[in-house]
Amino acid sequence: MDGANQTQVTEFVFLGFSRVLQGQAFLFLAFLAIYLITLLGNCLILTLIVLDPQLHSPMYFFLGHLSILDMCYSSITLPKILINFVHQQETISYRECMAQMFFLMTCAGTECALLTVMAFDRYAAICKPLHYTLIMSKKVCVPLATACWLWGILDSAMHTSLATDVSFCGDNQIHHIFCDVPPLLKIACSDTYINEMALHAASVFVGLIPFLLILISYLYILLAILRVHSNTGRHKAFSTCAAHLVVVIMYFGMGFLNYNRPSAGYSLEVDTLVSTLYCILTPMLNPLIYSLRNQDVKGALRRALGHHEKDDTSPRAQPGVD
Repeated sequence: MDGANQTQVTEFVFLGFSRVLQGQAFLFLAFLAIYLITLLGNCLILTLIVLDPQLHSPMYFFLGHLSILDMCYSSITLPKILINFVHQQETISYRECMAQMFFLMTCAGTECALLTVMAFDRYAAICKPLHYTLIMSKKVCVPLATACWLWGILDSAMHTSLATDVSFCGDNQIHHIFCDVPPLLKIACSDTYINEMALHAASVFVGLIPFLLILISYLYILLAILRVHSNTGRHKAFSTCAAHLVVVIMYFGMGFLNYNRPSAGYSLEVDTLVSTLYCILTPMLNPLIYSLRNQDVKGALRRALGHHEKDDTSPRAQPGVD
């Protein structure tokens, strides 16, 4: 591939907010508020997990990694959007675009793998309670979390490497609000067949297979919950999964809409809305979902604020379960 062709386009122009001529000040304040809430919410969850001994369990170990991912997600996209609002110029350099795409896809691949591991953790806690501490020991949890990050990095490195071999020699207008593989391939002036095949393969191995594994885990969890005779026991078992299940449905649902919408009837406004929900609002909502649905997190917050509770000295029915 001729290197000159690759560097002909030195910057890209985002068209996602190009039709919003009025109200950009409102959008700036809205996105700034979302970014601050995302950082504060996830920092709070992470701080509670680190400082509160009652949250030192596998479930919250992985939740801490999810909070780090959510902060990374927002920090990859929102600062550039805010800067462009201030400068009133929706541009990004070629190198910044490639970097943004690399880190964004790293987070996407890592989160798919991490949500799968969190589903397995819930399966082990509810379906294999007597072996839970052995199955999800520290020697297992740390390599699992490391593997999730490496999985995301390797997937992203493949797509980014392929994208740098693509020529952009004319059109530099990206129909999106940040740099991602599909909108970049649409404006390429060289053959993108290999890139598209890599995207299809990734949608199976990074998206579909993890989602199916999560469904299988929850099928076994549901069967285990149905075997519980008391309503209290069922509610207790289900409450440990509810927040994670909501996050899974929201994340994979938005991801499917973001990457698998038909090109027929394409709308820039709809694309901008879906991308905002997927990469900007979801990281903000995750800590809210976990804090509102989780008694352990709410208890840790009360203890951190100085509202001491009577210690619960009774043993838990299942390790790591609410």
